[in-house]
Amino acid sequence: MNEHTPATLELDDIQRGVLSPRPTPYAATYILFRVDDRAQGRELMRRLSVAVTSAADSMSPLGDTWVSVALTYQGLKALGVPQASLDTFAWEFRQGMAARAAALGDAGDSGPARWEPPLGTPDAHVLLVALAPDSARLQAAVDSARPAYEALPGVTAIWRQDCHALPTETEPFGYRDGVSHPAIQGSGIAGSNPLEAPLKAGEFVLGYPDELGGVQAPQPDVLGRNGTYVAFRKLHQRVALFRRYLKDNATGPEDEELLAAKIMGRWRSGAPLALCPLHDDPDLGADAARRNAFLYQQNDPAGFTTPGGCHIRRANPRDAAVAGVPRLHRMIRRGTVYGPPLPDGVLDDDGADRGLMFAFIGAHLGRQFEFVQTEWLNDGVFFGAGPARDPLTGSTDGSGDFTIPRRPVRRRLCGLPRFVVTRGGEYGFMPSLTALRWLGDLTDRA
Repeated sequence: MNEHTPATLELDDIQRGVLSPRPTPYAATYILFRVDDRAQGRELMRRLSVAVTSAADSMSPLGDTWVSVALTYQGLKALGVPQASLDTFAWEFRQGMAARAAALGDAGDSGPARWEPPLGTPDAHVLLVALAPDSARLQAAVDSARPAYEALPGVTAIWRQDCHALPTETEPFGYRDGVSHPAIQGSGIAGSNPLEAPLKAGEFVLGYPDELGGVQAPQPDVLGRNGTYVAFRKLHQRVALFRRYLKDNATGPEDEELLAAKIMGRWRSGAPLALCPLHDDPDLGADAARRNAFLYQQNDPAGFTTPGGCHIRRANPRDAAVAGVPRLHRMIRRGTVYGPPLPDGVLDDDGADRGLMFAFIGAHLGRQFEFVQTEWLNDGVFFGAGPARDPLTGSTDGSGDFTIPRRPVRRRLCGLPRFVVTRGGEYGFMPSLTALRWLGDLTDRA
């Protein structure tokens, strides 16, 4: 294949949950299973190969509704995948997210010892995700998958997290979510930024050339090809703490909103500072065709409009000349809200658990999810800010700061507390539909 010829993705073999942006609004549920009986675990794979939606199925009777499945390393072991094959998976995946906690900044309140069980334990084997535009269609999707695991006593549901869209279609801190999605060659799905060239399919789907020309896939090929890796994280958001910090560090309500925009890189409506630096523009924030059409390097290299340390610029530096080529660290990010909203104006924690179930999808756990988490979100060296961490999601401890470039004098926020706490997570492998059938047909050698 010519290196300039886009790969033809086998969409009918790729899980739809890999490539499709989530609908807006949405409802979702995550169900985690433990496999105690190998034969029944394999039967689960056979049944799921029918229930899981493919990326080619864009005309489902249920509309923007799909079921996806991922397996942990321990889950693949529980199914009896040969060790020679297991050894070909990414080493970060083989270790598991809990073992990578120190590198990811999951310490203190975010440490695995405080995670919500059974997340991060050897009991986490298979994660089933169902997503739909509303609760009725979500229930239909769950019902369609239910026969896959019911009547299998050797497969036990051990954890469930229900998610939903807030009435405001924002995440708990109040920002419009789901704004950015990369264009992927061969996917047939347009990216959210018309200024970003489509990325090679191998950045997100195993078995295809990536941006460096390499092809990565666990072996045998029937298992690895058309699959991908996913990092799931349950992130608790300290909404009252965030609101109080803004209030305590602002001169008034308008300044609170400006600080919130500088911390995120967007106004709460979704309108980016890059396109409206002085005030919010809700019409722009609601316009999916315009709100993500911007770059940084030509118009704002020093970050006077969009601070270099803000959340969206750290997570996706776009065209900026930073440590590492940004295209090599691009990911698909998806967040689904859980828990009740904190009423407007409340500045005290009500004790409710609320936040995001986050999924980061890509073919390279190390240079995508882990690199962004460790080098961009939890460090500031790449843009000249020393050890400064992401002011919104970084693993701060109350001693961090955030600098807002400004003429003639910069503005600095100090004493940043930890606004987002990791409640658990797993590294998963999302097999192709063919691989699900292969896993179902595994046999034990005598």
